[in-house]
Formats: sequence, C-alpha cells, structure tokens
Amino acid sequence: MSTNPAPGFTRQPDRRMHYAPTSSRVRVILNSVLVADSTNAIMLQEEDFPPVYYLPQVDVRMDLARRTGRSTHCPFKGNASYWTVTVGDKVAKNTIWAYETPFDEAMAVRNLVAFYANKVDVIQVG
Repeated sequence: MSTNPAPGFTRQPDRRMHYAPTSSRVRVILNSVLVADSTNAIMLQEEDFPPVYYLPQVDVRMDLARRTGRSTHCPFKGNASYWTVTVGDKVAKNTIWAYETPFDEAMAVRNLVAFYANKVDVIQVG
C-alpha cells in the first residue's frame, strides 16, 4: 500500500504518465550561458503534453538560481517548488521547478529540476 499516493489517480485512474531515463544530452541556455548540462535526465511524457526533462541538480548551475516563495500543486505529482534564474541582466522568474516530496507515483523525479522552455533561450535535447 502506498504511503503517499496521488489523489489525482483516484479520480482519473486512466491518466498516464510515463517516466524514463533518456540517453540524450539535455542542455539549457539562458542569456547565452549554459545553465544546465546533463546526460542523466529523466523524461516525463504526460498525456498530450510535450515531454518534460527533469535534471539532477548537480548538473544545473544552481548558483545562478534563487528559491522563490511560489508553490503549485499537481494532483498527480504533488507540490512544486520554484527558483528564479539570473544570468547577467536577464532574470527568468520561477523558471525552474522541482517536486521535492512528490506523490509515490512521481518518485522518479524527486529532487530533480525542470525548466520552463518559454523562459529560457533554448532547451537542447540530443
């Protein structure tokens, strides 16, 4: 029996989320600076959404990030925390998020971070 089950799956048991390690290299660039570079990403494919790549924090320039007070809730993954990234004069507010204490069904991305593609210059996968 799960100790921290996702309530969303109780209401929508047919909902699908597929987590998989990727062999691709994932790079994130902001203001022409490489802020993340990982060969250990986890790809989440959720329903009809584009894939999201979650990266280990060790592969992210967290020295450029500042935790914010923003928090959101996903009924399938749990509560997300956010960070703002600053590179030079460019500030990308709440562009990184992480599920630090996810529901059991989302443990694959626990303490990994993801980036909003529309808040950085580019997320390169390949």
